[in-house]
Amino acid sequence: MLSVHLITKSMEELVRIHEDLLTVSKEKTKAVKEGSLDPLQVLLVKERKLIQLSEQTERNRQEAVETWCKANHHSAEGATITNILHKVEDEAEQAHLESNAIKLTELITELKQQEQLNHVLISQSMQFVQLSLDLMSPTLKNMNYGVNKDTETSNRSVFDSKA
Repeated sequence: MLSVHLITKSMEELVRIHEDLLTVSKEKTKAVKEGSLDPLQVLLVKERKLIQLSEQTERNRQEAVETWCKANHHSAEGATITNILHKVEDEAEQAHLESNAIKLTELITELKQQEQLNHVLISQSMQFVQLSLDLMSPTLKNMNYGVNKDTETSNRSVFDSKA
């Protein structure tokens, strides 16, 4: 039986790349909180490179799985990590592959949560910027130069006391 060494090697590389992506994502969170645009742009370039590397490594992993399946006379369509683990005879290789699969899954989950946090922070920042712009730009209603004819609205408080 052909070794799963190439699959394991690809999985290890994916784990390393996702650890780097998680680090970048946490740094993005810090940059967004601080409102630092220059470091954020640098991080986005770094992230883009890591994503491209991840895509290439994933293609290599898929090729390794197809090669392993062909060599071991298994269908490549049902080649999930679980199915491969059941068919690997060497317990050391099986344990190593399984630990990499678990670590990668955990990293992807944590990265997804971190990116959701970044999305929320950026959305809130955009809302704040929009609110600030709205408050700074005068509206047509506020551009009256004459006497205010609607006394009811001029006597209203900014806060609704019924709330």
